[in-house]
Amino acid sequence: MRVRILLAGAAALALSACGGSSEEAPAEEATATAAVVIPETLAPFGDGYPNAGDPCRRLGESAATSNYLDDSADLVGCPTEADAEALGGKVVGNVEGIRLVSIPTGDANAGMTSPVGENGPVDDAPAPNPKEVAIRGPNGLEGKCAKKVGKETGARVIGTNRIEESEAAIAIYINVEGGEAPWQCLAYRDGTIGDIMYTGSEGAL
Repeated sequence: MRVRILLAGAAALALSACGGSSEEAPAEEATATAAVVIPETLAPFGDGYPNAGDPCRRLGESAATSNYLDDSADLVGCPTEADAEALGGKVVGNVEGIRLVSIPTGDANAGMTSPVGENGPVDDAPAPNPKEVAIRGPNGLEGKCAKKVGKETGARVIGTNRIEESEAAIAIYINVEGGEAPWQCLAYRDGTIGDIMYTGSEGAL
Protein backbone atom coordinates (compact mmCIF):
# COMPACT_ATOMS: atom_id res chain seq x y z
CA MET A 1 0.00 0.00 0.00
CA ARG A 2 2.77 2.39 0.90
CA VAL A 3 4.61 1.61 -2.34
CA ARG A 4 1.44 2.34 -4.33
CA ILE A 5 1.08 5.75 -2.66
CA LEU A 6 4.70 6.63 -3.37
CA LEU A 7 4.31 5.69 -7.04
CA ALA A 8 1.18 7.85 -7.35
CA GLY A 9 2.96 10.82 -5.78
CA ALA A 10 5.91 10.46 -8.16
CA ALA A 11 3.57 10.37 -11.16
CA ALA A 12 1.80 13.51 -9.95
CA LEU A 13 5.10 15.33 -9.59
CA ALA A 14 6.15 14.28 -13.08
CA LEU A 15 2.88 15.55 -14.58
CA SER A 16 3.19 18.79 -12.66
CA ALA A 17 6.71 19.32 -13.96
CA CYS A 18 5.63 18.71 -17.56
CA GLY A 19 2.67 21.07 -17.23
CA GLY A 20 4.85 23.82 -15.74
CA SER A 21 7.40 23.68 -18.54
CA SER A 22 4.72 23.92 -21.26
CA GLU A 23 3.20 27.01 -19.63
CA GLU A 24 6.54 28.76 -19.12
CA ALA A 25 7.77 28.34 -22.72
CA PRO A 26 5.77 31.27 -24.19
CA ALA A 27 6.90 33.51 -21.35
CA GLU A 28 10.51 32.62 -22.02
CA GLU A 29 10.05 33.42 -25.73
CA ALA A 30 8.49 36.80 -24.90
CA THR A 31 11.38 37.57 -22.58
CA ALA A 32 13.86 36.70 -25.32
CA THR A 33 12.05 39.00 -27.76
CA ALA A 34 11.94 41.85 -25.24
CA ALA A 35 15.64 41.36 -24.52
CA VAL A 36 16.64 42.44 -28.07
CA VAL A 37 18.51 45.72 -27.74
CA ILE A 38 20.08 48.10 -30.22
CA PRO A 39 23.87 47.53 -30.14
CA GLU A 40 26.10 50.45 -29.21
CA THR A 41 27.90 50.11 -32.56
CA LEU A 42 24.82 51.77 -34.11
CA ALA A 43 25.04 54.75 -31.71
CA PRO A 44 21.41 54.55 -30.51
CA PHE A 45 19.96 57.42 -28.50
CA GLY A 46 16.62 58.40 -27.02
CA ASP A 47 14.11 56.33 -25.06
CA GLY A 48 12.22 55.00 -28.06
CA TYR A 49 10.89 56.04 -31.45
CA PRO A 50 8.51 57.62 -32.21
CA ASN A 51 7.38 57.48 -28.56
CA ALA A 52 9.29 56.79 -25.35
CA GLY A 53 9.20 53.07 -24.56
CA ASP A 54 8.85 51.99 -28.21
CA PRO A 55 11.25 49.25 -29.38
CA CYS A 56 12.82 51.34 -32.17
CA ARG A 57 15.41 54.04 -31.43
CA ARG A 58 17.08 56.90 -33.27
CA LEU A 59 20.60 56.15 -34.51
CA GLY A 60 23.52 58.52 -34.51
CA GLU A 61 26.71 58.60 -36.54
CA SER A 62 29.10 55.67 -36.28
CA ALA A 63 31.18 53.50 -38.57
CA ALA A 64 28.19 51.18 -38.99
CA THR A 65 25.63 53.92 -39.78
CA SER A 66 27.62 56.54 -41.70
CA ASN A 67 26.60 55.16 -45.10
CA TYR A 68 22.90 55.35 -44.20
CA LEU A 69 22.68 58.83 -42.67
CA ASP A 70 20.83 61.55 -44.55
CA ASP A 71 20.46 65.22 -43.58
CA SER A 72 16.83 65.18 -44.71
CA ALA A 73 15.82 62.01 -42.84
CA ASP A 74 16.00 60.33 -39.44
CA LEU A 75 17.81 56.99 -39.22
CA VAL A 76 16.01 54.59 -36.90
CA GLY A 77 16.91 51.08 -35.76
CA CYS A 78 14.22 48.46 -35.11
CA PRO A 79 14.68 44.95 -33.61
CA THR A 80 12.00 43.28 -35.79
CA GLU A 81 10.64 43.53 -39.32
CA ALA A 82 7.17 44.32 -37.96
CA ASP A 83 8.50 47.23 -35.89
CA ALA A 84 10.33 48.61 -38.93
CA GLU A 85 7.28 48.37 -41.22
CA ALA A 86 5.08 50.08 -38.61
CA LEU A 87 7.14 53.28 -38.94
CA GLY A 88 6.23 53.69 -42.60
CA GLY A 89 9.75 54.66 -43.67
CA LYS A 90 12.19 52.87 -46.00
CA VAL A 91 14.26 49.95 -44.75
CA VAL A 92 17.77 50.73 -46.00
CA GLY A 93 19.84 48.05 -44.28
CA ASN A 94 20.23 45.33 -41.67
CA VAL A 95 23.15 45.51 -39.27
CA GLU A 96 23.62 42.89 -36.56
CA GLY A 97 19.98 41.88 -36.95
CA ILE A 98 18.72 45.46 -36.51
CA ARG A 99 16.63 46.88 -39.34
CA LEU A 100 17.75 50.36 -40.34
CA VAL A 101 14.85 52.57 -41.40
CA SER A 102 15.23 55.97 -43.10
CA ILE A 103 12.32 58.30 -42.31
CA PRO A 104 12.08 61.69 -44.06
CA THR A 105 11.94 64.48 -41.49
CA GLY A 106 8.48 65.42 -42.72
CA ASP A 107 7.31 61.96 -41.55
CA ALA A 108 8.91 62.08 -38.12
CA ASN A 109 5.53 61.34 -36.52
CA ALA A 110 4.89 58.27 -38.67
CA GLY A 111 2.55 55.87 -36.92
CA MET A 112 1.00 58.61 -34.82
CA THR A 113 -2.12 60.69 -35.39
CA SER A 114 -1.19 64.31 -34.87
CA PRO A 115 -3.57 67.25 -34.63
CA VAL A 116 -3.27 69.80 -37.37
CA GLY A 117 -0.71 72.44 -36.53
CA GLU A 118 1.12 70.42 -33.86
CA ASN A 119 4.47 70.93 -35.58
CA GLY A 120 3.97 74.65 -35.97
CA PRO A 121 1.59 77.05 -37.64
CA VAL A 122 0.85 76.60 -41.30
CA ASP A 123 2.41 79.36 -43.35
CA ASP A 124 -0.11 81.98 -44.32
CA ALA A 125 -0.78 82.31 -48.01
CA PRO A 126 0.96 85.36 -49.51
CA ALA A 127 -1.26 88.41 -49.56
CA PRO A 128 -2.49 89.28 -53.03
CA ASN A 129 -1.07 92.39 -54.63
CA PRO A 130 -3.29 95.41 -54.08
CA LYS A 131 -5.48 96.21 -57.05
CA GLU A 132 -4.11 99.03 -59.14
CA VAL A 133 -6.17 102.22 -59.22
CA ALA A 134 -6.99 103.62 -62.66
CA ILE A 135 -5.40 106.90 -63.67
CA ARG A 136 -8.60 108.38 -65.11
CA GLY A 137 -12.25 107.79 -64.36
CA PRO A 138 -14.29 107.74 -61.13
CA ASN A 139 -12.03 107.65 -58.07
CA GLY A 140 -9.02 107.69 -60.42
CA LEU A 141 -5.62 109.17 -59.65
CA GLU A 142 -6.24 112.19 -61.85
CA GLY A 143 -9.30 113.22 -59.87
CA LYS A 144 -7.51 112.71 -56.54
CA CYS A 145 -4.61 114.87 -57.65
CA ALA A 146 -6.92 117.63 -58.87
CA LYS A 147 -8.71 117.64 -55.53
CA LYS A 148 -5.46 117.81 -53.57
CA VAL A 149 -4.02 120.62 -55.73
CA GLY A 150 -7.22 122.63 -55.36
CA LYS A 151 -7.19 122.18 -51.59
CA GLU A 152 -3.51 123.10 -51.22
CA THR A 153 -3.58 126.15 -53.51
CA GLY A 154 -7.06 127.43 -52.82
CA ALA A 155 -7.41 128.07 -56.57
CA ARG A 156 -9.93 126.64 -59.00
CA VAL A 157 -8.66 123.64 -60.95
CA ILE A 158 -9.25 124.09 -64.67
CA GLY A 159 -7.95 120.80 -66.04
CA THR A 160 -5.06 118.42 -66.53
CA ASN A 161 -2.00 119.65 -68.42
CA ARG A 162 -0.35 116.25 -68.99
CA ILE A 163 0.37 112.88 -67.38
CA GLU A 164 3.79 111.19 -67.24
CA GLU A 165 3.99 107.56 -66.18
CA SER A 166 6.98 105.68 -64.72
CA GLU A 167 7.50 102.51 -62.70
CA ALA A 168 7.97 104.44 -59.46
CA ALA A 169 5.09 106.91 -59.71
CA ILE A 170 2.76 108.79 -62.02
CA ALA A 171 3.29 112.53 -62.40
CA ILE A 172 0.03 114.34 -63.09
CA TYR A 173 0.28 118.02 -64.01
CA ILE A 174 -2.77 120.07 -62.98
CA ASN A 175 -3.64 123.55 -64.32
CA VAL A 176 -5.17 126.04 -61.89
CA GLU A 177 -6.85 129.33 -62.61
CA GLY A 178 -4.33 132.19 -62.67
CA GLY A 179 -1.30 129.91 -62.68
CA GLU A 180 1.50 130.49 -65.20
CA ALA A 181 2.56 126.83 -64.95
CA PRO A 182 0.88 123.61 -63.84
CA TRP A 183 1.25 121.95 -60.47
CA GLN A 184 2.89 118.55 -60.40
CA CYS A 185 1.18 115.86 -58.33
CA LEU A 186 2.85 112.48 -57.68
CA ALA A 187 0.40 109.58 -57.56
CA TYR A 188 0.94 105.87 -57.00
CA ARG A 189 -0.84 102.89 -58.51
CA ASP A 190 -2.12 101.71 -55.13
CA GLY A 191 -4.24 104.87 -54.92
CA THR A 192 -2.09 106.98 -52.61
CA ILE A 193 -1.22 110.58 -53.49
CA GLY A 194 2.22 111.96 -52.74
CA ASP A 195 3.70 115.45 -52.78
CA ILE A 196 2.61 118.30 -55.02
CA MET A 197 4.84 121.10 -56.25
CA TYR A 198 4.60 124.17 -58.51
CA THR A 199 6.54 123.74 -61.75
CA GLY A 200 6.86 127.44 -62.57
CA SER A 201 8.78 130.26 -60.95
CA GLU A 202 8.05 130.50 -57.26
CA GLY A 203 8.00 134.32 -57.58
CA ALA A 204 4.95 134.05 -59.80
CA LEU A 205 2.88 132.36 -57.08
